[in-house]
Amino acid sequence: MILEDLYRLLKSGHVLAQGIVDTMTQPTIVLDHNLCVTTANNAFVRTFEVERDDILGQNFFDLGNGQWDIAELRHLIGSVIPKAAAVIGFEVVHNFPAIGQRTFLVDARRLIHPDNNSTNILILFDDVTERRRHDAERDFIIAETRHRLRNLLAVIRAIAMQTETEDRTATEYRDILLGRLEVTLRAQELAATGEATDFEVLLRQSVSEPGAQRLHCDGPTVTLASSKVLAISMIFHELGTNAAKYGALSVPDGEIHVTWALEAGARDRTYLVCNWREKNGLPVTPPKRRGYGTELIEGTSAHLGGKVELKYDPGGLAAMIKIPV
Repeated sequence: MILEDLYRLLKSGHVLAQGIVDTMTQPTIVLDHNLCVTTANNAFVRTFEVERDDILGQNFFDLGNGQWDIAELRHLIGSVIPKAAAVIGFEVVHNFPAIGQRTFLVDARRLIHPDNNSTNILILFDDVTERRRHDAERDFIIAETRHRLRNLLAVIRAIAMQTETEDRTATEYRDILLGRLEVTLRAQELAATGEATDFEVLLRQSVSEPGAQRLHCDGPTVTLASSKVLAISMIFHELGTNAAKYGALSVPDGEIHVTWALEAGARDRTYLVCNWREKNGLPVTPPKRRGYGTELIEGTSAHLGGKVELKYDPGGLAAMIKIPV
């Protein structure tokens, strides 16, 4: 074999090897025993937006303003040849000069050679930026779902424990409990959107059918933060339930009139002042003892930083609810 044939053979082998490396879709480079770049594939050039000639012969740890110059990674790659070791999945998070904040997993292995004496190192880069972002979003969603479920179960347990059983049949207890759970779930659906909720929409939704048809509303447009939706919904559901059982909605001609306005308060707070008035219903008298409904209405209003006044007028219940919005 003449020298020209040998040169042609070597050149052909080099072109074939480079072609194989360029075929790989992962960014890949080959380092010599001095950890300088001898080969970089097209994926590496595209991914890091560099010129091939600018990185050939450069020390790996000097590339890209030293973004790979990490003590632990330097130690791991330095041990690949003498210890026949391998680096698998070393994570690098860096703000790269041309492509911005990215996350890469780095693999490094000794390049296979027939006589097993190669001192070259093959390094592959796996861009997992989007994968990490999706994982973080998934973990957040799972954590948020668990948090909401715990909160919802706590609310359900509180409702079940505080719904009175005295002087009630099992059927009555079931219907009351299911009604309160239904309004809780509807309010949770509104709150889960994270968007502000229109007060009148929430009010009408909180009063069960067919009573909602006899609910007359008058007031300006008021939007409620999602954090207040469940509590306010429970207040008006309780008022509506009591009206259906004992008040205006328990007779065919009974009506409920609700008016509201916004009122400025201390420390730049704005309050929703709402007046609930039942008309044409059965005569009402103050209860002999405080029940769950009264405690829920007053306690929830206080929890929101507001207050409630209940007046048991003979002509029908009147309630004034004042809540900061």
